[in-house]
Amino acid sequence: MTGFGAAHSVDNGRRFGVEVRSVNGRFLKCVPRVPDELRGLESDIEQEVGRHLRRGSVTVTVRCVDESAQAAMPVNVAALRRYVEQLVPLTEDGKVQIDLSSLVTLPGVLTSEPDDSLLEAAGPVVLSLVTEACGLVDSMRMREGAALVTEIEGHLSMIESHVDAISERAPQVVDAFQTRLRQRMEKLLSEVGADVRQEDLLREVAVFAERSDITEELSRLAAHLEQFRDLLSNDTDLVGRTMDFLSQEMLREANTIGSKCLDSEVGRRIVEVKGAVDRVKEQVQNLE
Repeated sequence: MTGFGAAHSVDNGRRFGVEVRSVNGRFLKCVPRVPDELRGLESDIEQEVGRHLRRGSVTVTVRCVDESAQAAMPVNVAALRRYVEQLVPLTEDGKVQIDLSSLVTLPGVLTSEPDDSLLEAAGPVVLSLVTEACGLVDSMRMREGAALVTEIEGHLSMIESHVDAISERAPQVVDAFQTRLRQRMEKLLSEVGADVRQEDLLREVAVFAERSDITEELSRLAAHLEQFRDLLSNDTDLVGRTMDFLSQEMLREANTIGSKCLDSEVGRRIVEVKGAVDRVKEQVQNLE
C-alpha cells in the first residue's frame, strides 16, 4: 500500500530530515538515499524499515545540513598560495583582479577527510527518525487498508450471491438435459418406428450428471470465501500472501465449474465470479 512519512530533528548544530515513501509491491524492497558521508548507515536503515514494514517498494531519503562550526572545510594554504603566485603576473596591468571567493573553488584548495565522528553521532538520530517516519507511513497504510477491506468485502458478497444462484441452478441443468435428450431421442427413433427406452435415457442422464457435477467445487469455493472473511477480520497476522493464494484457488474452482457445467446461465454467472475474483486478487497485492 502507499504511504508517506517525514520526521525532522536537530542535533549538535546539524539538521536531519528523513522521508519514507512506500508504494505497492508484493515484497519488501528498501532503497535508501543518503548523503555520501552517511553511506555507512544504509544497511542499518534497511533493517530498521524491515522491522516496521513487510511489503512494498520503500524509498528512504535522508538529508543532513551541518550548521555548526565543524562544517567549515580546511583550507590548503599551500595550494592557495601556489594559485596566487601563478595569477599575480596577470594582474600587473590592472586589467585582471584576483577574487578569493573564486580561488577556493579550485581543485585542492578546500580539503576534507572522512569524518567518522559524524557517522557515529548521526546513526542513532537518523534511525530514530526512520522509526518515526515509518510509524506515519504505517498509519496512512492502515487507513488505506480499511478502505480496501470494505471494497474486498463487496466483491466477496457478489461472488457469494453468484455461487448461491449457481447452487440453485445446478439441479435444473440435469433436468433440462434430460428433457432435451428425451426430445431428441423421440424425434430420431420416431423416424424408424421405435420408442425411447427408459433405461437408455436414464443411463445417458446419469453419465451427464456425473460429468457435470459441481457440488465439490461449489463447496470448496464457499469454504474459501469463509476463510477469506476470517482473514479480513484478523488484526494480528500477516494475511496478504494467504489471501493471494486463496484468490488463485477461488479462480481455479470457478474455471472448473465453468468447464464442467455447460449451461448458459451458469456460464454467465461464472464470468461475473471470475471478474470479481480478479479484482480481489489485484487488491490483496497491496495488503500485508
